Amino acid sequence: MPRKIDTAAGRAAIHAVRAAETPARTDLATAVRYLLQLLEERAPGKTVEVRVPPFGAVQVVEGLAHTRGTPPNVVETDPRTWVALATGEIPWSEASDRISASGTRADISDLIPVLW
Repeated sequence: MPRKIDTAAGRAAIHAVRAAETPARTDLATAVRYLLQLLEERAPGKTVEVRVPPFGAVQVVEGLAHTRGTPPNVVETDPRTWVALATGEIPWSEASDRISASGTRADISDLIPVLW
């Protein structure tokens, strides 16, 4: 199991990313992973895989569990878009051109922004 990101470190990374035009890679990685961690805590399960390459992926939402191969419900976006979505800076509807969502349960707009 991956190490949990401390709340203070996660929040500091989010603030650094939101404040910088070009954030440090370490800040971006920590912010993405922390926000994925919060999403996983908020919606535990294995029905939808949320991918933010190259920094992380989590499986969330209760329901049928996915165990092998490509999951049937996948959400993928870039790191900056994920931070903006997960913090409420932009709504899902405004980022739809930057989100790849496939599967009947891939709309996770009701789970974001995550509480932080």
